[in-house]
Amino acid sequence: MTNNLKDFLEACEQLGTLRLIVTSSAAVLEVRGKIQKLFYAELPKGKYANMHSEIFEFHLNMDEIKQVKFETGEAKRGNFTTYAIRFLDGEEKVTLSAFLQWGKPGEYEPGQVEAWQNLKEKYGEVWQPAPVESLE
Repeated sequence: MTNNLKDFLEACEQLGTLRLIVTSSAAVLEVRGKIQKLFYAELPKGKYANMHSEIFEFHLNMDEIKQVKFETGEAKRGNFTTYAIRFLDGEEKVTLSAFLQWGKPGEYEPGQVEAWQNLKEKYGEVWQPAPVESLE
């Protein structure tokens, strides 16, 4: 199976509401939203997946993502399982985290955990995306 990041991101639409997290050396940005209505652009820096919503814009250089990991963990506040997808660069640094977003602690949207588990089963706990050849 040769899956690329474009195919994977489109499959992530079924995950429902996510908490997207980007961390730099000086800041953390977290936003709640759904991955939907993606569009693509090829720029000199790489092939980008883009999304615009009312409260944020999302731009991911797919050429820079070399590994994707599925992780479960324990919530920092509360006693419940968290579900994350980590996008790593060539240096194995996390460039983006996408957590299933809960309403009340531990209460996920109907079918959300099952969708995450199905993606993990399809792609594997850790996988290297094939290069995106075409944005069409």
